[in-house]
Amino acid sequence: MKFVSDITILGAKQSKGEFDGRKFDSTKLFYQADLKTGENFVGQVGESITWGTSFNFERIKHMKFPVTLKGTFEMVSNGSQSTLILHDLVLPATESAKN
Repeated sequence: MKFVSDITILGAKQSKGEFDGRKFDSTKLFYQADLKTGENFVGQVGESITWGTSFNFERIKHMKFPVTLKGTFEMVSNGSQSTLILHDLVLPATESAKN
């Protein structure tokens, strides 16, 4: 199931290199999420989600954080566990023009 939603990004981190002969290349976003409502929960937390390769980090590293953007997400499942995938972010026209 794909959907579009706002995401408030608190920060980002790129990881690129090689470890034990295996290459890695990713961007991790840290975003604001609400805690579930309950007796033992209040407020918000920072969560993380992977967003493609380090190329994506280069697209947003100059932005002022926190920043709220529209994201295209997909919820997938293996039958016992659901996973949220971030496919892309809609960057402001002025930000896209820089790249």
